[in-house]
Amino acid sequence: MGSAAELAAAILMMAGFPAIMLAALVPSVPAFAAATAVTYLADHYLHRKGSYLINRLSKVRAGLSIRFLIRQLLLILLLARLSLSDNLIFYGTTACFIAFYGLQAPHGALVTLIRNRRRMPVATRNVDLASRIRIPDAPSKHLLDRSAEKMLHLDLAAVVGILVSAQTGSAVAAFVGIGVTLVLGTLYVLALMPYVRGRKIPPKAERVLAAVDDWLREYRPETVLYFSGSKDSAYQVNMWLETMEQLDSKPLIILRERVILANLAPTTVPVICVPGGVHLMNMDLSTVRVALYAANVGKNIHLLRVPTMKHVFIGHGDSDKLASVNPFSKVYDEVWTAGRAGRDRYAIADVGVRDEDIVEVGRPQLAPIQTWQGVPEGRVPTVLYAPTWEGWDGNPGNTSLVLAGENIVKKLVKADPPVRVLYKPHPFTGTVSAEAGAAHRRVTALVEKAAAGRAADPSFTADASAQARAKADLNRIEARIAELAGSGGEKGDEAEATRDGVVDVAKHEEIARLRAEWNDAYWRSFGTWEHRVITGAEPRLYDCFNVSDAMVSDISSVVSDFIASGKPYAVTDSAELGVEEFKRQNTAVRAAVILSNSAAELGGLLDAVRDPAADPLAEDRTELKQYLLGPDEPTSIEQFNTAVANLAVKAETRNTGQESRTAAAAAEDATADAGAAEAEELASAVPVQRASAAGEADGVAAG
Repeated sequence: MGSAAELAAAILMMAGFPAIMLAALVPSVPAFAAATAVTYLADHYLHRKGSYLINRLSKVRAGLSIRFLIRQLLLILLLARLSLSDNLIFYGTTACFIAFYGLQAPHGALVTLIRNRRRMPVATRNVDLASRIRIPDAPSKHLLDRSAEKMLHLDLAAVVGILVSAQTGSAVAAFVGIGVTLVLGTLYVLALMPYVRGRKIPPKAERVLAAVDDWLREYRPETVLYFSGSKDSAYQVNMWLETMEQLDSKPLIILRERVILANLAPTTVPVICVPGGVHLMNMDLSTVRVALYAANVGKNIHLLRVPTMKHVFIGHGDSDKLASVNPFSKVYDEVWTAGRAGRDRYAIADVGVRDEDIVEVGRPQLAPIQTWQGVPEGRVPTVLYAPTWEGWDGNPGNTSLVLAGENIVKKLVKADPPVRVLYKPHPFTGTVSAEAGAAHRRVTALVEKAAAGRAADPSFTADASAQARAKADLNRIEARIAELAGSGGEKGDEAEATRDGVVDVAKHEEIARLRAEWNDAYWRSFGTWEHRVITGAEPRLYDCFNVSDAMVSDISSVVSDFIASGKPYAVTDSAELGVEEFKRQNTAVRAAVILSNSAAELGGLLDAVRDPAADPLAEDRTELKQYLLGPDEPTSIEQFNTAVANLAVKAETRNTGQESRTAAAAAEDATADAGAAEAEELASAVPVQRASAAGEADGVAAG
């Protein structure tokens, strides 16, 4: 969805064209100039914002080229209505626009050719191709970025000059403007020409693929994370990056879509994006022993066909959703789940995944979540309200925000003894349902109003100097992170990013350390009693878990992850299934306080926070945590590394067996061939002797 400003700009632009036509018919040069300026500015604004409305205009045959062409035709109409059709200005204008459009074809062809020739068969990160092949610098972004828009806007000089001449009657301004437009257009085309041949383009596909294979033979990857999906699914691979960095074996990430690479989070692990199936199948992955799959997609078949490695489905989070027991999972050698719950889920679903092929490895991603030690002495307890979004289907059970959100927050901010409320909504909240968006705004207003009231309450005091120091730390850290993030320079295109995309490990580690420091400074920058609305990527959800003493949420992976903390939590039965049915359908809520839409049961959650010793669900949470996520010891990453090592041994055993059988078969064939050759030699030798003897006998007889 576009913003209100983008919508207003689109309306102004489309309304401007009828205004231009009216001004041409009147005729009025000042009115024409004013309406034309509005359309230029609105068009430029929408392109600069990258508005989706630009694409929508193209769908209704009001694309960029059409808009400029119509404006130019209306300018010719204005000249005709001004009785200038027999004037040199009219002829010059007509010839200018014809020539200008004549430049569009070579310009568009060159831009397309440059982009196609610079698109290599693979794109990489943290892979040293620069020492193996020459990848030239990309053309300046000034040449290729929004190139069609830039080229078409060169008509502005001609349009201004022609309007000045139409108003003054002198042809000088018109021909100066026409000359500027045509010269600039020609220079633009000429500036692009060197980049379509010679040393300005990357090597051909065969050389690039050979260089990748050479790097693979040198690096010798052992464990691959394979992923294919849409732009919106990039989080599914991003959640495994830190785990891949902690593997004991040599890791490699293989992606199938360029858009996923563009949305991949920073990592030190080598990454190869291979869009072509044939290219992937021909790639030298002979040293890989374990392949991990985060999603069940059709393109998995391109790697599943390789028998020398073992294939594992690791998914992108355990839940009771049908996707967690997809029958496709039976194609893998093993399926790894977090805990016993995943194993039982497959057994109940009976989709063909054998129990002996399931391995429990925990959830390595949950390592940053801290175990609850109770509310620190003298601190106000913190309750996190983290509702999920409304979803695509309009099911009222998806989110508590619409039916219960205000009730939950009202009870929390009025709780006695007091608690602090952190409200962190799902980033998609309100994108589908206007009702959910309105509920989010009301809840935000409630939290902010309560925060203002608490700030004015003299019973809540803050250490102003400590907060000032924390804010100064935030500014310092943010400046340093921006400096580090920007020091690598923006890459011109995918080929240049492939050449230069080797991460600076020291810088990567410093940024990680600074983000941890930023998180600490953020929580120190305001009072521990202060209500807060938290949106955006930072602080992260797990950071909010760690500063909270309890959580209220909905059925989602948020609940499953929060269970790792061992803290009390409540889940809203927004669909009003009833407590028993709600627990039966959703494993993750079996140790939760179940809330109705009135939130009347919220007191049970607050009691558990204030007096952990009297918490009736504490033992249930401990059991459920182990059932869902596995034991705390050994750690999840240790379990994961053990599972990788064990499966690699199985792959190596299989490969060794195949090599032995192949060698034995070859030896048998060689022995058989040798025996056959010897027999053939003997067989051919005996008849010759007999023939000779016979000849001699015949000779004697003849004598």
